[in-house]
Amino acid sequence: MRTLLALAMTAPLIATAGAPATAQTAAPAAPASYPETRKDPQVDDYFGTKVADPYRWLEDDNAADTKAWVEAQNAVTFSYLEKIPGRDTLKQRLTTLWNYERYGLPRKRGAHYVFTRNDGLQNQAVYYRTRSLDAPPEVLLDPNTLSADGTIAVGSTTFSDDGRYMAYSLSESGSDWIRWKVREVATGNDLADEVRWSKFSGAAWLKDGSGFYYSRYDAPRPGEALTGVNKNQKVYFHKIGTPQDADTLAYARPDRPDWGLGAEVTDDGTYLLIYQSEGTDPKNRIFVKDLTKAGSPVQPFLDAFDASYTVVGNDGATFYVLTNQGAPRKRLVAITLGQATPSAWKTLIAEGPKQDVLDDVTMIGNQFVTTWQIDAQNRIRIHGLDGAMRHEVALPTIGAVSVSGRREQPEGFYAFASFAYPTAIFRLDAATGRSTLFRQPKVAFDPTQYETTQVFYPSKDGTRIPMFITHKKGLTKNGANPTYLYGYGGFDISLTPSFSPANLAWMELGGIYAVANLRGGGEYGKAWHDAGRLTNKQNVFDDFIAAAEYLIAQKFTSSPKLAIGGGSNGGLLVGAAMTQRPDLFGAALPAVGVMDMLRFHRFTIGWAWKSDYGSSETKEGFDVLYKYSPLHNLKPGTAYPATMVTTADHDDRVVPAHSFKFAAALQAAHKGPQPVLIRIETKAGHGAGKPTSKQIEEAADRWAFLMANLK
Repeated sequence: MRTLLALAMTAPLIATAGAPATAQTAAPAAPASYPETRKDPQVDDYFGTKVADPYRWLEDDNAADTKAWVEAQNAVTFSYLEKIPGRDTLKQRLTTLWNYERYGLPRKRGAHYVFTRNDGLQNQAVYYRTRSLDAPPEVLLDPNTLSADGTIAVGSTTFSDDGRYMAYSLSESGSDWIRWKVREVATGNDLADEVRWSKFSGAAWLKDGSGFYYSRYDAPRPGEALTGVNKNQKVYFHKIGTPQDADTLAYARPDRPDWGLGAEVTDDGTYLLIYQSEGTDPKNRIFVKDLTKAGSPVQPFLDAFDASYTVVGNDGATFYVLTNQGAPRKRLVAITLGQATPSAWKTLIAEGPKQDVLDDVTMIGNQFVTTWQIDAQNRIRIHGLDGAMRHEVALPTIGAVSVSGRREQPEGFYAFASFAYPTAIFRLDAATGRSTLFRQPKVAFDPTQYETTQVFYPSKDGTRIPMFITHKKGLTKNGANPTYLYGYGGFDISLTPSFSPANLAWMELGGIYAVANLRGGGEYGKAWHDAGRLTNKQNVFDDFIAAAEYLIAQKFTSSPKLAIGGGSNGGLLVGAAMTQRPDLFGAALPAVGVMDMLRFHRFTIGWAWKSDYGSSETKEGFDVLYKYSPLHNLKPGTAYPATMVTTADHDDRVVPAHSFKFAAALQAAHKGPQPVLIRIETKAGHGAGKPTSKQIEEAADRWAFLMANLK
């Protein structure tokens, strides 16, 4: 269980519809001038190094000057985009492609199955309930009725053990802040209960359904909800039918303000587990409280803070724990309460061979259903309680899965997707390992026309890096294919195959979609993550640059035809790559990126990323960050690739000041003919919960920009 969320990712590219991918859209002339951005004489001293920060004033998103700057920049950007021929046609094509039925994983709670369904163009997926998978479903919760523009989204849902209640969180305009509501599943009616100022939290129900545990912060000061630092997370218990003011504090550590805290209740209802994290470091502690004994204290269970620990189930005081302690690619162990010394543990499923990662374990039908990651692809294997493997589940092709189920139920479900395989839902019989199709979307394309190849290329230091390359069959390697290279490389997050209607259109028109599995991610376990963080962060950028050089050397594409993109930590990736090698790329799309590496820790949850980045508060951290910080490595008089920075006004994960300052500095430094723009979305955040209509509009603008500028 990760109590603090790492950086999110954004969706990749689509080409202009209605013309061959190799055809060029006539590009409007770059703006004759950009909005004037005031430069203030702000200079900071970092261990004797003087660093100018002339655009510091843009950090105040409530200031009139900042709002005027945003309005002026958007006016220039949208004036440019509106002149691109075919932009409206592209939007129509995207709308058509997005219009297909999509399902989420069913969950069985009490008498009902609950799942999500989007009919295609609904801004938010609708929650349905049904007593049988073959029966017509009924609407349980329709988020589209909560706001006219679809900007109120459901974040997560958790059900009481008997299925009577559903706790669900709501986010407004993409903010990480959530408020919890409670709905009666049988009637579809909400109770009066409401919990506010929660963030990075689930809801953990007591076995009897009388209430749930959740995590929250103190209410922010006026005007600081989207920028104020979030520390001192606490766990509370909310009793159904009472106001939030009556909630009881379950656990807090005022002596450890940087600790993130999250709650979980074991399936048997016996124990409350408190997960503790520090920033986004995968390491954590687990504390435990016996819920069967009144007044039982919260006590340490796994307290060494030496590895990651996730409880996947228990039998009494014996807990089944997925961990990378003593196994960098993870193992499943049995640990008895009070016997936390590793020598006392029993290994049930050992660390895999070679570079295989035991990515996840779910108990279904009294079996361990495991998800393995092998070269950034997933496998599903079923093990008995003794750890012995019983079955391997046959999957349709190269792809990725997500598994859902409960120990006491014989069936589970998994979602499967790949680059040319729309996300389908399968029912899994845990006893036999057989799976049957539950729902498969109908998308108007022929998947047999496309192929995905996994290649391995050398990075600068010789490290072997995997990359997926997907395109139409029969592609000619002549260096003339428009190519979109996507990456992330951080926070132990893996990029596995996925399906997107945007990617489909790009490939449908002859474009190449490439995903590089950079160091810093979780593709090969702890060592792979460590090789791309802190003092090793430059490895991530080297891996990405080497991916581009490989695609060019193998004649998939050429620099003028090559676009790069990524969001959040991936936005940092794009910013670093384009400042280090501006000659290598034809266009760049840094989205909601971390661009000011000297000040990221000063806003909202940014301080939590020190585990991956380090901090300018130390001499060592400053020396590393200053060398690659995109904002601080723009060189005046340089011709940079055509660039469109994207961000949103309600992004309280990576505050928009990062993108504001980078765009202002890029416009001042850039001397080439290519446009450098910033597109600032309103009533949107870091990406989660963004309504379909906004996704389509943003994709149309991004891809129109690229196709107008890839030469």
